[in-house]
Amino acid sequence: MGNSIHKTKKYSVKLPFAKNATANSYNIIVDTKGTLQWGKENGNNFPQLIITSEQVTKDYLDYLNIQNISWITAGKDQIDLAKAMEILADEFNIDRLAIVGGGKINGGFLEAGLVDEISILIGAGADGRTGQPSLFDGRPESSNPIALQLKDVKSFDDCAVWLRYLVK
Repeated sequence: MGNSIHKTKKYSVKLPFAKNATANSYNIIVDTKGTLQWGKENGNNFPQLIITSEQVTKDYLDYLNIQNISWITAGKDQIDLAKAMEILADEFNIDRLAIVGGGKINGGFLEAGLVDEISILIGAGADGRTGQPSLFDGRPESSNPIALQLKDVKSFDDCAVWLRYLVK
């Protein structure tokens, strides 16, 4: 990850994406306002693909294009995850993601109905400190819990447990 880039006026995006690198897999980063800087993409096996909202500036999209980094804009004030996933499938041939994020991004995908399986690795320890991230966060208070069906359990010699659930 990088530093923040200077913001200028908002950019009206004609095409909601730019495919600057082609690959079978991408390292997908969610950056709502387009503020993170990245190194130049030079044919990595997993090139970066940035998903932003329409709050992104023309300068930032130009910067990504110069760096040869692919990007998607979806959603006016916040990222429309469903639309972004549609563009990933249609334009980048990506039909499966592993979401390795914090509680907010995980909660966003869950709330949007985009999660079909949850994989949780639990280490042999407990942490109840205030301010520590949760697995899912940011869902509206009015939301009902998401029903899960246990798919698999695996235990390890170090007392860790790997739980896999299907979303019903």
